[in-house]
Amino acid sequence: MDPYSKLQKLHETVENMSKTIASLENDVLETLKENTELKVENELLRQQLNKLQNQGKQVKKTKSGLESLRKIYDSGYHICNIYYGSHRDPSSDCMFCLDILENFGEKQKR
Repeated sequence: MDPYSKLQKLHETVENMSKTIASLENDVLETLKENTELKVENELLRQQLNKLQNQGKQVKKTKSGLESLRKIYDSGYHICNIYYGSHRDPSSDCMFCLDILENFGEKQKR
């Protein structure tokens, strides 16, 4: 086999590996996204279960509504009425979500 053919074959192999890596990267990102969504859903279901189990009893709440919203927002999801529940880029903030978090306590006092 001549050097050019070897180089061409190597180039094809590298190209295939690059496509495989890109595909795996997308799969990992999708899995991480799904994992985060399931964690948030699991937490919300646990809270709902606790509410049902403690229904009719005087129970001291360990988390306020604001803390729950903050946790959901910090885990990468929108809490605003415009994008509620959709995935949020953790490196950037949503002004609508932040407005809710900043004004949540004031609206409860009124």
